[in-house]
Amino acid sequence: MSLKVLDGKKFAQMVLEGAANLSRNAAMVDALNVFPVPDGDTGTNMNLTITSGAKEVEKNKDNHVGNVASSFAKGLLMGARGNSGVILSQIFRGFSKAVEGKATLNAADFAKAFEGGVETAYKAVMKPVEGTILTVAKDSGKMAVKSAKKNDDIITVMKDVLAEAYASLNRTPDLLPVLKEVGVVDSGGQGLVTVYEGFLAVLEGRELPKTAAGSKMNDMVNAEHHKAQMHMKTEDIVFGYCTEFMVKFEDDKLNKSSFDEITFRNELSEHGDSLLVVADEDVVKVHIHTEKPGDMLSLAQRFGSLINIKIENMREQHTAILESEDNVVPQYASKPAGEKKEFGIVTVAMGSGIEDMFTSMGAAVIQGGQTMNPSTEDIVRAISEVNAEKVFILPNNSNIIMAAEQAASVVDMEVRVIRTKTVPQGIASILAFNPSSSIEENEQKMTEAIKSVKSGQVTFAVRDTSIDGVEIKKDDYMGIYEGKIVASITGKQEAAKQLLKEMLDEDSEIVTIITGEDTSDQEAEELSDFIESSYPDAEVEVHAGNQPIYSYILSVE
Repeated sequence: MSLKVLDGKKFAQMVLEGAANLSRNAAMVDALNVFPVPDGDTGTNMNLTITSGAKEVEKNKDNHVGNVASSFAKGLLMGARGNSGVILSQIFRGFSKAVEGKATLNAADFAKAFEGGVETAYKAVMKPVEGTILTVAKDSGKMAVKSAKKNDDIITVMKDVLAEAYASLNRTPDLLPVLKEVGVVDSGGQGLVTVYEGFLAVLEGRELPKTAAGSKMNDMVNAEHHKAQMHMKTEDIVFGYCTEFMVKFEDDKLNKSSFDEITFRNELSEHGDSLLVVADEDVVKVHIHTEKPGDMLSLAQRFGSLINIKIENMREQHTAILESEDNVVPQYASKPAGEKKEFGIVTVAMGSGIEDMFTSMGAAVIQGGQTMNPSTEDIVRAISEVNAEKVFILPNNSNIIMAAEQAASVVDMEVRVIRTKTVPQGIASILAFNPSSSIEENEQKMTEAIKSVKSGQVTFAVRDTSIDGVEIKKDDYMGIYEGKIVASITGKQEAAKQLLKEMLDEDSEIVTIITGEDTSDQEAEELSDFIESSYPDAEVEVHAGNQPIYSYILSVE
């Protein structure tokens, strides 16, 4: 059996079966998350992401591969959740770009599409980490090109892609220390493998098992660890001018200088950082920090007319920040209904008490967090509903940051993502907001405020494991300090006390206890008394957060 030409209907079937296979195995991927907190949501996030893409494909009855792929990419983009979901959406955004305009694909076209997906996905991650879904995509993409050079059978190419994806997945522990430490493979990579399994099954005309664990599972357990990709600092101002503009495409100019988004992005990347290039059929939007804003405008003007130009000197803004007065708690002046306020803040939180805290500080709250990551579309909707000219997003979870950044890139307004990874960081960041300052000044202060707070959580273990030298038993209570497990014990209170011993020192001034839905007032009072007796110089504040999953969320300033 061989296939020399792939049309849109067959590709649509591949997408739907890939999505269905991932859906069948999503719970299994979640359950195999080695980090033992109840947040094993890699499979869930990838499933929700690809389901959104599959729905768009179902609506598209076209037999044109390029059009079907475009629908798939659009659905993935708007449904993307979590780091793994965002990366999956970028893989197939690049795939779609590679087949744009093609009614059918031959083996070489098919292989190049995989390669295009890899390029786009790597560009989407500011600091790519090897040993992740990115590596599995890259290795299998290279194999696609290699295979297509030897034969013209699309089924053979897909077989080789899947075989290399398996092999690459097995190699991930050799590339990422945290995987090697606990003897596991990457869960995001495993999720991608299940999608590719669905692709091949359709091409071969066979059905996959309709129950979970139908995929070829490695004996090693999977791990969600993409938070490693989030470690990035941007305090130093190397390029001094924040430059934003849009170009409205004009046919006469495009005839002389054809536009390619990837080529243009690469060209601009040589002249600055913090680069964003987003294009559709009518316009391209650019944001870049550069030393020569005029040159950027000249490069872009080859493709059409310049609109919405804004250039700001960040060094002067930085000087003003250093000379400014202390932080001001945000207060929003009331405005007539329908009129946009200057600033808005969107944040993510779980628990009625935490939601009330953020609301009282002027933020719009998306319900979500661990186990319930909002999608790109959820965040885009919240940005619109906040009704402001400039919006800050506080994700408050490392696995929501990429979806927030993707949402910021697809809206036609000024949106800045403050990369908060915990609720305490979100609170510290929002308290640093000053409505009388510029968006750049606020972004600087809100980002700096994250460093002023230590974050800890107490939650329960969902399985036996060993990580970071700590032996963990199922149903133990764990103390987690800045993402690292530092205590595991049967008692909730003792876990909290051990955690606080790690977090507190002689310089600690304020300890905030946010109690979860399973924590009583008596338990909170007991913990408060422990802090006051053990650390008499520290002031203790207690708030009822009513959050699920975490018995306590603790912050130390």
